[in-house]
Amino acid sequence: MSKPLRRLIDLPGIAELETRALMKPSLAEPEARAEVPEIDEACRASFGLTPDEAEAVALPADWDGIDRKPPAQQVFAFEDAGWDVTDKRRPLRMLGHYALPLWLAIRGVAGELPFQAPPAEASDTWATGMAADAKAFRKR
Repeated sequence: MSKPLRRLIDLPGIAELETRALMKPSLAEPEARAEVPEIDEACRASFGLTPDEAEAVALPADWDGIDRKPPAQQVFAFEDAGWDVTDKRRPLRMLGHYALPLWLAIRGVAGELPFQAPPAEASDTWATGMAADAKAFRKR
């Protein structure tokens, strides 16, 4: 079974910014960063660096420019990397702000990925014990 994708929209502040961008589409433009400090705050909280700091990072020589590709193409690349960057099957409106910091963190170039608790291991000891008890009871 494949590992479930991490959802970008579930990170702190991202859903709120997406809602604001729905009402004011210009928030998705790079110029909006200067007027909306919440973009930097959400990126720093999630990835350890702002979009502007991410743009200042010296990219490795073999960098493929994935962060500059159209959002629809990035969606599939992010899925391959274990991330869901959609909302209701559409790329996030603000993906342009988050893409480079997230790619840098995924690839270990700069920043960091947000903490994710390891999945709880399925323990069926209790269920196995109950089944054995039920079987013994039926034999009586």
